[in-house]
Amino acid sequence: MATTGYGSHGPLTGVRVLELAGIGPGPFAAMLLADLGADVVRVDRPGGPGLGIDPAYDLTNRNKRSVVVDLKAPDGPGTVLDLAARADILIEGYRPGVAERLGVGPDAAFARNPKLVYGRMTGWGQEGPLAERAGHDIAYIALTGTLSVIGKPGEPPAVPANLVGDYAGGSLYLVVGVLAALQHARTPGGRGQVVDAAIVDGAAHLATMIHGMLAAGGWQDRRGSNLLDGGCPFYGTYETADGEYMAVGPLEQGFYDEFSTLLGIDGEAPDRSDVTRWDELRALVADRFRARTRAEWTEVFAGSDACVAPVLSLREAPHHPHLAARSTFVEHEGLTQPAPAPRFSATPVTVRRGPARPGSDTEAVAADWDVPGLGGAGGAPPA
Repeated sequence: MATTGYGSHGPLTGVRVLELAGIGPGPFAAMLLADLGADVVRVDRPGGPGLGIDPAYDLTNRNKRSVVVDLKAPDGPGTVLDLAARADILIEGYRPGVAERLGVGPDAAFARNPKLVYGRMTGWGQEGPLAERAGHDIAYIALTGTLSVIGKPGEPPAVPANLVGDYAGGSLYLVVGVLAALQHARTPGGRGQVVDAAIVDGAAHLATMIHGMLAAGGWQDRRGSNLLDGGCPFYGTYETADGEYMAVGPLEQGFYDEFSTLLGIDGEAPDRSDVTRWDELRALVADRFRARTRAEWTEVFAGSDACVAPVLSLREAPHHPHLAARSTFVEHEGLTQPAPAPRFSATPVTVRRGPARPGSDTEAVAADWDVPGLGGAGGAPPA
């Protein structure tokens, strides 16, 4: 079992993770492992990523360390394999076959470290008719049917940033997979293995409950027509007098009763169980919300069980009293950012350091991981 003295906080302290630099879900998955205490070393390429933000602001590289290795240099693949030999987990996000062509595929890595967990993050997966095709989040969630349930009826599907595909269907499934595989590798007789984390698989899996409801006749296969997709007038968003929005979700009868009382529609609203009158109920609720500002409605529903909340912007959210009390957002080196999650009672997690600059930790990693040839592996920190 590989151990390290770096990163002495979190339940994954002592776990070494080697991340081959990429964009999107791979870096986010590695960040989550780093947040949980793992010693994550990111292998950046000379010149930095071809796509991405200024490394100083790339929060997905927080709590990590970075080295620069040119995988196309003669000694590059060997240096990466030297690191893999000392790692517990490797994460890469290349198209299928690229890591093999570069000389750092699973077979080469397992030859050096049979206990290694080799995590592969792609959109389409390692096999299948589309495996070799380029793609991005929106295409993956489109093909799985997940995108089709987001948005209003009669309008194009709403794009949920890259949260549903890249991060929910991709990163989080990769993290679950590599940690499960690590547990297996550490059992008596256990061994390393490849974890094939495909965004199409994860995005489809996220809709498991909806597929069950569809089979049972409790979900209509058209957007904006169901209980949880905005079709229900008491599960959605409403504009306020100042052009802001409130989110409404009192599904249970008791919560709904409190909601209707505070909104002031008692005795006026049609029976909520009468689906044929949902449009009438929606219009009534919308009219009420347009009568006051978001701040006024927030005050009305404060302290209630009506399941109503203001829709806050990214800049507003850190200042909400509840999130501030829980330190859901933290400031580190001048950057406000979501705190690591989830929380642990015995092994608390924190933001320990800001985004790793490409190549900034080469000497320290070479010493800690006992890879003396690291500094000469065909790469140097970008100027």
